[in-house]
Amino acid sequence: MAQFDVHRNLGQHNQAIPYVVTVQSSLFDDYRRRVVIPLVRKSYLDAVMVPRFNPTFEIEKTEVVLHPLEIVSVDVGNLGAFVSSLAESGQQIVDAIDGLVTRAHG
Repeated sequence: MAQFDVHRNLGQHNQAIPYVVTVQSSLFDDYRRRVVIPLVRKSYLDAVMVPRFNPTFEIEKTEVVLHPLEIVSVDVGNLGAFVSSLAESGQQIVDAIDGLVTRAHG
């Protein structure tokens, strides 16, 4: 599993959240858990108010939106099959995470 790999969501909300993207550094590959961010179907959202914080991607012809407020750690055994990679969009994902944790806005 590489950083920015997309996996199927095996959880109970997989209709609304079909995928998750791994975001943790490969420095922590020896751990049995991965930090992931849900990729929510765009059709389930009213609107994307802050595109920098919630970038949109297309996975298997489905538009999905990164949802950093739902970041979570999961056991590797609970990750579904590898689907794709968002490595080319890695900076967008890091920018969204930065927006979540930055102290620039008080």
